Amino acid sequence: MSDPRFAILGDIHGNGPALTAVMEDARGRGVTAWLCVGDIVGYNAEPSECVDRIREVAQATVCGNHDHYCAHESSLEDFHPLAASVVAWTRRQLSEEQVDYLRGLSLVRMVAGFTLVHSTLDMPDKWGYVFDALEAEANFNCQTTSVCFYGHTHVPVVFERDQRTRRTGYRVLKLEAGRKYFVNAGSVGQPRDGDPRAAYVVYDLKSRVVELRRVAYDVAKAQERIRAAGLPERLAQRLSLGK
Repeated sequence: MSDPRFAILGDIHGNGPALTAVMEDARGRGVTAWLCVGDIVGYNAEPSECVDRIREVAQATVCGNHDHYCAHESSLEDFHPLAASVVAWTRRQLSEEQVDYLRGLSLVRMVAGFTLVHSTLDMPDKWGYVFDALEAEANFNCQTTSVCFYGHTHVPVVFERDQRTRRTGYRVLKLEAGRKYFVNAGSVGQPRDGDPRAAYVVYDLKSRVVELRRVAYDVAKAQERIRAAGLPERLAQRLSLGK
């Protein structure tokens, strides 16, 4: 594949309308390859449909914590009660084939000279959150590529390391030689940065430019499906707030 443009998306969380809108937007941006930084399932009402769509299009996908717990009968005692209730519901929606797919996902993948992880590279199976520069340092100590894309926090930010580590927001990011970047792709299905629009990134490998995309979608439809499934009302309400 010459000069690929990657759509990198994650934290879809079973939100079918948001995933549809993101995929349409990405195709309009000339995307030639699809990658996923995990958490295909959880929180929203269409986990089965979202798993099938990512299986169909994604060249590489890493495992998120919701993917892991929805595909294993692990204890949910460490989960927030709201999240735990949805994990239990999601387990009942997935086919055996879909569960096998989620169980087979790696925690870390390398693609075309960059890295994908859901949480952190230092302890990817512990599902740690990176919100500040100090937390990002541990990840950078294990990052062997110049850029790594991740998810988990649902907040699109970038940590940049040269002589020191800085956290910034971004819209268009030009990757500079000699630096390392830990880039959060935001959330397709449950943004938490105060903007209810779905988020994902387009990475142009030739120009080394990362563009954050925000895409409006039919929030009301996603909310209707949450309510029809009998999932907690709070999950529907937060989609309007982006929190």
